[in-house]
Amino acid sequence: MNIYLRIKSLVTNDGGMSTVEYAMGSLAAAALAAVLYTVINGDGVVNAIESIITDALSNSPA
Repeated sequence: MNIYLRIKSLVTNDGGMSTVEYAMGSLAAAALAAVLYTVINGDGVVNAIESIITDALSNSPA
């Protein structure tokens, strides 16, 4: 086999690329889920939701 063809086949072969991309996507999704979980369970968000619900339930329609 010609050395140039061999090098070309080694450089252009991306057989494992989809596995790496899948792993990085899974890692990014898990990191995003952790951030969202932290934000949602934070005191500010919980207090804001409680305030909205309390205001909505305490106001009677005219």
